[in-house]
Amino acid sequence: MYDVVVIGGGAAGLSGAVALGRARRSVLVVDAGEPRNAPAEGVHVFLSREGVPPAELLAAGRAEVARYGGEVATGEVVAATRREDAEGGGFAVELRDGTIHHARRLLVTTGLVDELPSIPGLAERWGEHVLHCPYCHGWEVRDEPVAVLATGALATAVHQALLWRQWTDRVTLVLPDAEPGGDDLERLTARDVTVVRGKVAAVEDAPGGVAVRLADGTAVQVRAVVAGARLAARAAFVDSLGLTTSELEWAGQPVGTHLPTDATGATAVPGVWAAGNVTNPMDQVIAAAAGGVRAAAAINADLIEEETRRAVLARRG
Repeated sequence: MYDVVVIGGGAAGLSGAVALGRARRSVLVVDAGEPRNAPAEGVHVFLSREGVPPAELLAAGRAEVARYGGEVATGEVVAATRREDAEGGGFAVELRDGTIHHARRLLVTTGLVDELPSIPGLAERWGEHVLHCPYCHGWEVRDEPVAVLATGALATAVHQALLWRQWTDRVTLVLPDAEPGGDDLERLTARDVTVVRGKVAAVEDAPGGVAVRLADGTAVQVRAVVAGARLAARAAFVDSLGLTTSELEWAGQPVGTHLPTDATGATAVPGVWAAGNVTNPMDQVIAAAAGGVRAAAAINADLIEEETRRAVLARRG
């Protein structure tokens, strides 16, 4: 019986495990080995770790978990259920290979999956020439030509084009059919954003970058393509706990799903916390790590309360 099983070994999960290990808790991190940022060249806006390769950051985090007595296991969690037979409750965590681990508390940090538009050539270049976040990748393509694909709501595409304009004055907004209204068109024009109309047929390799191939054969050659993805919480197993994900909106538009929590990371099920992108898809790596630490502190406090109640009852007995 571990004090805590952490489901997910990204920045949030490993940071939470380090905090719990330093609090002298027994911790197991179960990680499926499918980090969202694996295709990225480096992690950015992470103080003291700027540009570190994602795999290197995770390796350092695992070493730090081990330093404080924590364990890390590779595996995919398929179910987690409450153990009514365990003292003070607890949970059974089942892996795909049939292994079962037991814990007094759970911390879910499984992150999210980027569900990309079905445009040929887009997924293969994700994280290299196909980008989504200017705070993560904007500096690397500064002053270079960038194409923003309007794959969702027009308002979101206009926002993205104006946002990326901060990093480069060579932004092209590709619109499949929608026409920006007068105010939006004026704003785009004022910021020197080029608007190209046409359905995207494919994203292809091109010298120095990629080309956005339109249905009429036109090619827009750029250094990078910006494409919005649906941000889907990676949490298929949570229904076994009685939890469900909820739709997430940004600027009034649906952008994906997340696992709702309170400010500490506590979910609707007692004993289960969540942190990182599974609960807040907009978090960058450093924010996800902070969320893991915050949830770990709340879990430790909850365990202390339980242990104190038991001690009081034992003393009275």
